[in-house]
Amino acid sequence: MPFPVLPSRHGIFVVLVAVYIVAVISSSAFLNPTYVFNMVRQAAPVGIAAIGVTYVMILGEVDLSVGAIISASVVVAAGIMNGDPSNVPLAIAMTCVLGMSIGAFNGILVAYGRVSSFILTLGTGLAVTGLTQVYSGGTATGIVAPGFREFFNARLLGTIPVLALVFLVLALVGAVYQRNSVFGRRLFLCGSNRMAANLSGLPVRRTLLSAYVLSGLFGALAGLALLARSGVSGTMAGQGLEFQALAAVVLGGTTFDGGRGGVGGTVAGCFVLLIAFNLVNVAGLSFYAQLIVMGAIIIAASSVHGHFAARSAH
Repeated sequence: MPFPVLPSRHGIFVVLVAVYIVAVISSSAFLNPTYVFNMVRQAAPVGIAAIGVTYVMILGEVDLSVGAIISASVVVAAGIMNGDPSNVPLAIAMTCVLGMSIGAFNGILVAYGRVSSFILTLGTGLAVTGLTQVYSGGTATGIVAPGFREFFNARLLGTIPVLALVFLVLALVGAVYQRNSVFGRRLFLCGSNRMAANLSGLPVRRTLLSAYVLSGLFGALAGLALLARSGVSGTMAGQGLEFQALAAVVLGGTTFDGGRGGVGGTVAGCFVLLIAFNLVNVAGLSFYAQLIVMGAIIIAASSVHGHFAARSAH
């Protein structure tokens, strides 16, 4: 079933090209494939988490617990590995179960408890952060298994890190699933008009629950990606990453109103933010300048999307 196309649908890709051209003019490093794929590797944890958040936001909801899920996943995965390569499959499986369980908790309360997703997931994030601290004793715990980090940071053809490739594959799978599955169609229908979806007999509650389970799963995968990238367990490893994921989603055209957007735009938004941050680094500015850049980009993107939404309503 085709969906209405906003004039701004492909705007983020135009912005991505424009920002990349500016980056190339500023530094020739952006023409180096190794440098570019290093950026993709750098973006993997936030980008993977943002895929799941996109599903939730298409429904007009939000997930602020994803940063806490990332932190918990890092700690749990490293703890289960405990320096033993044979424990890696179990660590990955249990980490995914953890993320999906937290997502299911959020989804059940949002779908059946009629709780505000903003307040609920904020509370869930705080609770998960506290439980992570209790589980770990407040300090980094566990030992990453030998070979885990080395595998994901190995380079295919001497250029492409495996972690970057995993991110791109997950993004492709997420985008195809959103566009071509029954679940993907339901996301847009329920997000556009939940009351009409209910009256039409669509399983709105089940769709909400599924979206949050997927958000939790992608949050767990993001935690594994962060652990693979850094090789270090930390109880606050994912702190603040939920806001970077939200920024990428909003920049990519998925609004808080629901019913529009998609994974493709989210990934493009993630790359726009990443290139902007790297430009700030190349310019020698501080981390606080990065925050200013991110805030300015989000404000500008929200204004542009609001403008096009208002035009399309007339």
